[in-house]
Amino acid sequence: MIENKTWKNTEPLFSAIEGFLSPEEGGFLFRMAGTCKGMGAIVEIGSWKGRSTVCLAAGARDGIKIYAIDPHSGSSEHKQQMGRIDTLGEFQDNIKKAGVGHKVIPLVKTSELAAEEWQGPIEFLFIDGAHEYELVKQDFELWSPHLIEGGIIAFHDSVDWPGPKQLVRDEIFLKSGYAEAGVVGSITYAKKIKDCGQMQMLGKKWKLFLKYFYDYGRTHQVPGWIRGLGKLMLPRI
Repeated sequence: MIENKTWKNTEPLFSAIEGFLSPEEGGFLFRMAGTCKGMGAIVEIGSWKGRSTVCLAAGARDGIKIYAIDPHSGSSEHKQQMGRIDTLGEFQDNIKKAGVGHKVIPLVKTSELAAEEWQGPIEFLFIDGAHEYELVKQDFELWSPHLIEGGIIAFHDSVDWPGPKQLVRDEIFLKSGYAEAGVVGSITYAKKIKDCGQMQMLGKKWKLFLKYFYDYGRTHQVPGWIRGLGKLMLPRI
């Protein structure tokens, strides 16, 4: 049970849940959820066993709902590796143990089916569903129109996986509808705006260059001094 809303108190609950989110990334989700003011919901595409869901719910203010969208039958990668799975029971148990069940609304269906019924505004959108490019693009196209101006979008595995990596390059860094892009761990995030303008577009292209440098350092064996340089550059992304 979370008694005080701090990442220090949330992290042990986070670490007890099986998942692929790092503590650095979990802390980011916790803090970003805490910046939401109730102008829209928090929506995550892909919940697995609730690791990211607990971060979002623990960080969010009371009254803000987290819609956790997942069919709980596994993504295509999970099915290839594990066969038929069902994560709903573990998800529900983990949310209950963390004491955040009153904030979480599970939508046990695919992203596409959930989008057919969705009507409300979204203040923070976290996309971590299937990682094939066409499916990441589908999640983006279905859900980003509901994101309010000034709202934040974030993509997990946008460094290590080709699909999310290409999507954030094409739609976040090379188009004018998002600004203030950044990277935390393997998460790329940005703020939705009407038009970021020419100077901010140039700034985003510079950040994209830095991201390529950072991506390479994370995914290849490189000398320690290069990793160190990447760490120095990361806060500037």
